[in-house]
Amino acid sequence: MFNPNSRYYRIATAIYTDTDGREIVYLRRRFLPQGATMPLLAEIEVTGADRLDLIATNAFGDPEQFWRICDANDAMNPFDLTAEIGRLLRVAVPTFEG
Repeated sequence: MFNPNSRYYRIATAIYTDTDGREIVYLRRRFLPQGATMPLLAEIEVTGADRLDLIATNAFGDPEQFWRICDANDAMNPFDLTAEIGRLLRVAVPTFEG
């Protein structure tokens, strides 16, 4: 259903049956990890030219892995991470748990 680089790749599906008997497949909830407990790969100081996709490309070789940086920094809004120049961003060691 999802590409292997997606944060939802390993999330289990479930089925809801409505009152008409129709089955609706949906993804179960993805619980966010605690960023401070994730093993640290690097810390990056945000500059004016930084974007999460560029940081992810440098760190993981894939711009679509930006969500890993969000997880490592407990961020719900990715744009907040690069809004403040000089902020230190945690880049966690990639895991294969979604």
